[in-house]
Amino acid sequence: MSLQEKPDICVIGLGYIGLPTAAIIARSGSKVLGVDVNPAVVETIAAGKIHIEEVDLDGLVKGVVSRGNLRTSLQLEPSDVFVIAVPTPFTEGHVPDISYVLEATTNVAACLKPGDIIVLESTSPVGTTEKMRDLISKLRPDLKVPGLTSEIPDIAIAYCPERVLPGKILEELINNDRSIGGITPRCARKALTFYKGFVRGECVTTDARSAEMTKLVENAYRDLNIAFANELSVIADKMELDVWEVIKLANRHPRVNILQPGPGVGGHCIAVDPWFIIHSAKDEAKLIKTARDVNDGKVDYVSKKSAELIAKHPTKRVACMGLAFKANIDDFRESPAKKVALDLAQEFGAQIDIVEPFAAELPEEFSSTGAKLIDLDDAIENCEIFINLVDHDVFKSIPLAERAQKMVYDTRGIWPDQPRYEDQALDLKLAS
Repeated sequence: MSLQEKPDICVIGLGYIGLPTAAIIARSGSKVLGVDVNPAVVETIAAGKIHIEEVDLDGLVKGVVSRGNLRTSLQLEPSDVFVIAVPTPFTEGHVPDISYVLEATTNVAACLKPGDIIVLESTSPVGTTEKMRDLISKLRPDLKVPGLTSEIPDIAIAYCPERVLPGKILEELINNDRSIGGITPRCARKALTFYKGFVRGECVTTDARSAEMTKLVENAYRDLNIAFANELSVIADKMELDVWEVIKLANRHPRVNILQPGPGVGGHCIAVDPWFIIHSAKDEAKLIKTARDVNDGKVDYVSKKSAELIAKHPTKRVACMGLAFKANIDDFRESPAKKVALDLAQEFGAQIDIVEPFAAELPEEFSSTGAKLIDLDDAIENCEIFINLVDHDVFKSIPLAERAQKMVYDTRGIWPDQPRYEDQALDLKLAS
């Protein structure tokens, strides 16, 4: 396959990574089949619509579907390149679950022909790409599989993880560098040719295991840095210091760049991927494990501190501000904000209101709690306590005049001008 040719592509998994990837490839001129196990997702995209929130994705999907470059199905079809972008969660005890990857691999194996390329993009434990290879070899003994034959293999197998930021996924899919790890160097070169058809960033080839580890290391590094900020915020609380002021001043040092603390760490990357390293090297990954404990512990700390505040004011309406794992998206996966809000809803019931501008309804877990989803104006008008959990732009835009009389627990530090009232003083203000 040369750079001038436009191969037929099959993308398996049409979630937060799979759908944007399929749309970007389709825009480059290839015919793309997007496959998902969810009929609603398949039907939504086939109609030129989207089921996730991402900047500019709606227009892109509408365009490539209308031109016939992107279509969807519940079933795989023979293609030239298969891109696997399915979830890789962990089970109880933080054990990596690659069953979705292996199921997708099984389905791909049935469609393979000589010359095909299979690329895994899902964040996975080191060795997963080799397990895919072994499974394909078992299911398709008629094919010469790379790494298991002394002859020129019939197919190419590689690993190439995404490296994107929600809210900028389309831009970063194109412009960010990519690490492409092949089962063999020949596999890496084959995959490189494919990615150069739509990626402007530098594509660096390596072996599959190194590429797998690179993705995990990137997110573990970020987790460690966030853990420092979150631990610092707990220490500052104990010492009655303003953590935001301390960080701002410390960051004036030319070689210090402390991140901002929050209610924990969420999303399907930073909150999950370090556990894959820990699982593979439990005795050696001491610092990585500690960072995970700190960030997971921050969620419980915020829940406890919020509950203590609410318990002092049993007649006050409480607004939990946000459920997403980060600002300006509708992704609630592993979200510390959702966990805190659910903890409070289960404890205080109808006293809790939820404000989440990126949700049309509350997640199912809230159905029996009595908590309600309300809009921001309702919260400003009727809620006396704000538990700020997400730094959505719309929350940042609330002027001081509309929140000066509120009791605020701001876990994101978005309102540095917020008055600091003692409980008794606040009660007098609210009663006046």
